[in-house]
Amino acid sequence: MDAQALTLLVDIVDAGNLSLAARKLKTSRANVSYRLKQLEQAVGMQLFRRTTRRIEPTEIGLRLYQHGRVIRDELRAAQESVNLLGRGLHGAVRLSLPTGFGELVMGDWLLDFKRRYPDIALDLRFENRIDDLLREEVDVAVRVMSEPPPQMVATELSRVRYVVCAAVGYAGSQGMPASLEDLARAPLITSNVDGRELRVAAYQGELRRELNLRPTLASENFRFLREAVLAGLGVGLVPDYVVASDVAAGRVVLALADWRLSIFGTRMFLLRMPGRYQTLAVRTLLDFIVEKARQRAD
Repeated sequence: MDAQALTLLVDIVDAGNLSLAARKLKTSRANVSYRLKQLEQAVGMQLFRRTTRRIEPTEIGLRLYQHGRVIRDELRAAQESVNLLGRGLHGAVRLSLPTGFGELVMGDWLLDFKRRYPDIALDLRFENRIDDLLREEVDVAVRVMSEPPPQMVATELSRVRYVVCAAVGYAGSQGMPASLEDLARAPLITSNVDGRELRVAAYQGELRRELNLRPTLASENFRFLREAVLAGLGVGLVPDYVVASDVAAGRVVLALADWRLSIFGTRMFLLRMPGRYQTLAVRTLLDFIVEKARQRAD
């Protein structure tokens, strides 16, 4: 048994079946199956239980997987150390960011990161899906949610506070919502919900209520939502960072400040998949984002 055979086992376990493992390794399914059979013969034990759609490691297969993952990561770390000799920190990181927080808050962070680490290439995606991380399309994702998916490693970055807001002109002519019932009747500007009613959780001390709201203007583009609020097209229900500068400048006023509102969740998480090797470039970006989030919270 050699290191290459163990890393093959790791790739098969991570993929879940031979076809996906072969695709990842850019080889044929028959080749992966043959190499696995050779490994099982060398060990003298069955390493996987096969079903019609998946293969699952046996007890000995799982033990070898754990050893193999350590060996694979050590080999990658050694190769990375060799590659970095005589060179500055470099590499590539694929990062998925939520459309609002990513553009309006993290954009400046990442520009600062590029100034500090010009040889690290960043591939940024502004979207709100989570499956891109599961499919290994990105290395790291930042998402707003109530609880992180149990299969992921999560670091909480901050809390997200939604605010009810409107332009000063709109508030002066139409008035601001004084109750949750008023909010339900107002022309609402908020995040995209695919044309469905928007379920909002509202908290006031120990009291919890749920509202079903139907936006009159909805979008995943938070810059557009901000412009719609400033144009006086209705009442906004957006994260506080979307209109923070406008509130400070007196262009936008807030309402229902005694209620804590939640749409998609109230927590911001930095997410990654367990068991995946993190390059020095990825680790550097993770540490950088966590530090920026801490500074913002202070």
